[in-house]
Amino acid sequence: MKYLELFLTSLRLGLTSFGGPIAHLSYFHVEYVQRKKWLSESAYADLVALCQFLPGPASSQVGMAVGLSRGGILGALIAWLGFTLPSAIILILFALGVTQLNISEHQHWLHALKVIAVSVVAQAVFGMWKKLCKGKVQAIIAIIACLIILFTNSAFAQILVLIFAGIFGAFFLKAPDSLPHEPIHRNSHRTGLIFLFLFFTLLFLLPFLASITQIPSIKFFDSFYRAGSLVFGGGHVVLPLLQAEVVPNGWVSKDLFMAGYGVANAIPGPLFAFSAYLGAISTQTPNGWTGAFICLIAAFLPSFLLIVGALPFWEKLRSIPKIRQAMLGLNAAVVGILLAALYNPVWISAIFSWKDFALALIGFLLLERWKAPSWIVVLGAVAVSFCLLL
Repeated sequence: MKYLELFLTSLRLGLTSFGGPIAHLSYFHVEYVQRKKWLSESAYADLVALCQFLPGPASSQVGMAVGLSRGGILGALIAWLGFTLPSAIILILFALGVTQLNISEHQHWLHALKVIAVSVVAQAVFGMWKKLCKGKVQAIIAIIACLIILFTNSAFAQILVLIFAGIFGAFFLKAPDSLPHEPIHRNSHRTGLIFLFLFFTLLFLLPFLASITQIPSIKFFDSFYRAGSLVFGGGHVVLPLLQAEVVPNGWVSKDLFMAGYGVANAIPGPLFAFSAYLGAISTQTPNGWTGAFICLIAAFLPSFLLIVGALPFWEKLRSIPKIRQAMLGLNAAVVGILLAALYNPVWISAIFSWKDFALALIGFLLLERWKAPSWIVVLGAVAVSFCLLL
């Protein structure tokens, strides 16, 4: 029964989580922390901080970690499947019928989805600020982290900000004497080591197999596995890497790549599901569905191996007093990173007029003040866009 509940919950998130990786973390926060109460505020912030360190799609990794805490390795797979399946199917179907669609005719409601993502992210940042930046020092850490990210706009800068915030917290912040929440893993240290070993083995073995076999499916798996293994900063960052893999090699044309990119940014679910579109539309795979699943699994597999492998050691580390103090600084920096993301890319890609601002403000009030379900707010924004042609 718990697996069915986990699947249906993650499936609902996969159907309603618009706005990209940062917005997904906001939707997860509402569902897993506020509504389901499967995690505490601090446990969720710990997971976000860990997934910011790991390569791959942070939001999908957080979802996998929640599934892992609820139902072990099978739970992690179920949570990933529910969250990823809707966007993957939409993108595969789009790939199979891309020549018959005219995306430009639907820009008004696609834009409304971006506007309402501003409301979702703003609510998450506001809620996490109240919980995780209670002291002046933590508030200052969050503001400094926000400014650094805004002025550098680099995934590497995010890692450095988290490292320095953790070091500062370890020496200058005071942590509570006891851990504020339950453990967030189900697998053993031995299992964690096995999964980490698999991650690195595949990372170094696949290029060798691709070069000696020259089998298209292995080449695709290798390219997408490396992209999922080496990207920091979420789904938006992986797209240039995928373009460098598939366009110069002639697997996908530039026009088809950009068409899929536009749709991937307008539908719910993880941006890494874009890999399914590329696999489905490529001329080098056996057929659309087979290529889609090869590329989809290859892109997400590194994230799954890393999160299952890293969580047991993360849980042990965070039980150390100095690490708990460092987590106070890390959590404040995560809030700052989310605050920066609220402006860039979420705000600057959506708010172009007073109508956009008004819709985003109304959405924020509905979510924060009147606790309206996010899917109702999303559907309401689409309805308004059809009436006003925002």
